[in-house]
Amino acid sequence: MDIPERNLIPADWLAEFEAAARRPLALRMKYALIRTYKPVMDDEKFRAFDTMEEYRQWCEKNLPDWLGYGRV
Repeated sequence: MDIPERNLIPADWLAEFEAAARRPLALRMKYALIRTYKPVMDDEKFRAFDTMEEYRQWCEKNLPDWLGYGRV
């Protein structure tokens, strides 16, 4: 017996998704993006590097691992 995918979504989630879909795009975008402070990255207005290697070395030395800017 196949259960339609729609029935697998909790009713309150589905109601929220459908309500969001009816909102104007500009309003949906306003609330879709959440500003998250990134330590070190957000502490200066901008940084410039002469080479990609300098940038990578700076990231490895200065950024927390959980930000995901380390080498793989």
